[in-house]
Amino acid sequence: MTDISAGPPADDPAATLSIDEARRRLVEAAMMHVPFDGWSDATLRAARRDAGIPRALAEAACPRGPVDLALAFHEQGDREMLRRLRSENLASLRFRDKIAAAIRFRIEAAEDREVVRRASSLFALPQYTADGARALWTTADRIWTALGDSSDDINWYTKRTTLSGVYASTVLYWLGDETEGSAATWEFLDRRIDDVMQVEKVKGRIEGNPVLRRLFAGPIWLAGRVRAPARGHEIDLPGHLSAGPGSTPG
Repeated sequence: MTDISAGPPADDPAATLSIDEARRRLVEAAMMHVPFDGWSDATLRAARRDAGIPRALAEAACPRGPVDLALAFHEQGDREMLRRLRSENLASLRFRDKIAAAIRFRIEAAEDREVVRRASSLFALPQYTADGARALWTTADRIWTALGDSSDDINWYTKRTTLSGVYASTVLYWLGDETEGSAATWEFLDRRIDDVMQVEKVKGRIEGNPVLRRLFAGPIWLAGRVRAPARGHEIDLPGHLSAGPGSTPG
């Protein structure tokens, strides 16, 4: 009698897979099922079967089930975007055009609109909205970091918050875009980035105008106390307030 509790045989290739590789294969196998079953338990089971991934390994790769599978799909899209940013020659582009290129690369990495639409529906559920927001923020952070952003003050937050909004709205537009080559989406993206640049110009005018600077002295002082989170450390909140020179830490 075969001992089914012993797991896959030693010569089973799946037995030697890393969790990262198992997750990658599960995402790849899920692509043909998501348009029909969404990011669901049924899709995860089918992907596990098609990829030949043992149940225990699949549970280790996606401990929360379908939501972890969807997050792994998003992560793979980020990696493809970063790969293209490294391989493409963007040196001659204006900075706003580099941002546009990064968002375009990220959207093009998704390829299948229905798969993305299903993910958007999943992350719209109350229990997963925080996961979706975190994924958006991470994408925006990776774009700014890849493009050389070194801010460590309030600008660290405003840049990522604004870019998260631009990316999310562009994805939603892309989901309904039927133009050739998604031309309308890229025009929409250019308009949104122009809006962002206008906000940056307003901030610059305030900083350079003595009257406006005095008027906004309080908010400017408070913003100056905010610092970006330390890289490489797990923290509960995305940043901290600086005590400032001459202050006594609490």
